[in-house]
Amino acid sequence: MVSENHFLPLLIDMSDKKIVIFGGGSVGERKALLFSPHADVTVISRDFTPILQEAGESGNLILVIEDANTLSDENIAEFIEGSFLVIPATNERSINEKIVTVAKQKEILTNQVDAIGDVTVPSVIKRGDLTISISTSGSSPAFSRYTRQKVEKVITPQFADMIRIQDAIRSYLKENVPEQRERKDILWQILDSKEVWSALGESYEKGFKTAQDIVMKISEKV
Repeated sequence: MVSENHFLPLLIDMSDKKIVIFGGGSVGERKALLFSPHADVTVISRDFTPILQEAGESGNLILVIEDANTLSDENIAEFIEGSFLVIPATNERSINEKIVTVAKQKEILTNQVDAIGDVTVPSVIKRGDLTISISTSGSSPAFSRYTRQKVEKVITPQFADMIRIQDAIRSYLKENVPEQRERKDILWQILDSKEVWSALGESYEKGFKTAQDIVMKISEKV
């Protein structure tokens, strides 16, 4: 019997959150590039990939030259003090486990690369304000990527434009249509309109104009 996991997908504002990554290789690089646009990232390693070196020099993250193999528990605790998330990404499993143990003692979340930690990083599809995350809770990262590639063929860039249209029309309707149910019906008609989606395939402006026409036609009938 497969044991139940208790992972819950959440969207978290990572502004000013401290992320500490141990390991400057390809895995550490991938994690650093994922988090650095959104959080304060520090990478600790005896050496770094060229891409991490460049990111450090440009100020996008902090690089600390230290050999994780030689760090004591006290050293690790000092480095991760105040962290929101710790990522052990060295090529030594025993060192990674040591870092996890210290992080747990300090009640800091971990994302592990050779085990399932407190946090798993999903495959993500971004289309403007639309965010879709796909995860197998660490069971099969390859399947997450496979599913993402399948979904990306359906969730086109036009979805981002439709969200912009919905937001704009919704603001207009709040000021001009008092009934919430009627506003909901109009927004759904726009979402379900083949004409709007087709126009969006040409440009956002044409899609928005088509959506406006739907609103005007409905308003004339009221």
